[in-house]
Amino acid sequence: MAAWELGLRLRDAREEVGLNGVTAAKSLGISQNFLSDVEHGKRRLTAEKLEEAAELFNVQPEELQDLRALRDETDERGWWTRYSGLFPPELIRYLGFEWGAESIRTHENLLIPGLLQTEAYAHAIVTSDSPNTRTSEAEQRVRTRMLRQRRLTDDEPLKLTAVISEGALRQQVGGRGVQQEQLQHLLAMLEEHPENVEIHVIPFSAGAHGTLGQATFHILDFMSARLPKLAWQEHVTSFGLIDNRTRVGQYDATYTESLQRSTSRDGSIELIHSVLREIT
Repeated sequence: MAAWELGLRLRDAREEVGLNGVTAAKSLGISQNFLSDVEHGKRRLTAEKLEEAAELFNVQPEELQDLRALRDETDERGWWTRYSGLFPPELIRYLGFEWGAESIRTHENLLIPGLLQTEAYAHAIVTSDSPNTRTSEAEQRVRTRMLRQRRLTDDEPLKLTAVISEGALRQQVGGRGVQQEQLQHLLAMLEEHPENVEIHVIPFSAGAHGTLGQATFHILDFMSARLPKLAWQEHVTSFGLIDNRTRVGQYDATYTESLQRSTSRDGSIELIHSVLREIT
C-alpha cells in the first residue's frame, strides 16, 4: 500500500512538471522500466534517489516529508510476504492491497468467496486442483486463506459485499457435510457482523445478466482519496490486478447490475436457510 501510494504521488509530481518517463529515468540514472515499476508500487527508490526525484519533480517540503514517511513504511513486511515462495508476485501484491482496503465488492459464480470460506471448504477447493497443487502446499494455501479473513473482524474491519450465484450455495464442495457447515458459517457471519458483511444471492430465476458465466472478480476501494479503485480478476489459468480506470469502471458497472439482480439481505438469508434445509 505504501509503495503504491508513493509511486502514484511520484508519477503525479513528474507529470506536473511535464517530464515523461524516459527523460525522468535518464535524469535519475535509472532505467525507464525501473521507474515504471516504482510508479506502480512494484519496486522502490533508495533514500538518495527519492531525494533526487523530489528535486527533479519540484516536490515541496511538506510533500517530501510525506514521501519519506511512505518510503519508510515500505520497509515493513506484512504477513503475506512470508508466502512469496508459494504464490506468484502479482497475487502477493493483491493480498497486500486486500489487507489495506477499506471495502471490497466481490462476485463469485460457483464458489463461496475466499473471505467467507470455512477451513474445510477451503481445503476441499485447494486439494481438488491436484494437477497444479502439491500436497505439501495445500495446508499453507488454506492457512493463507484463513489469515486473510482476519480483516473482517479486526478493530477497523473490512467492509465486504459479496454477490454470489444460487449455484454457489448448492454446489456441494467437499460433500454434503462440508457444504452444510459452510452455509451455517455464512448465516453466522451475517448475524454477527451486520455492519461490515453483506451477502447477496443471484437466484436461478434471475435469468441472463452481465455476470452470468463470468470469472471471479473483486473491486477494492481504499480510505485514502489519493488511491484509485482496483479490480482483480481470476480465470482458470490466469489472474491479475487491473488499475486502468476505464476497465475498473466497466467492472464497477457490471457489479452494480449483478447487485440489482440479486436478493436483498433478508432474501439472501431466507434462500441460504432454504438450501440448508434441503441438504440437511
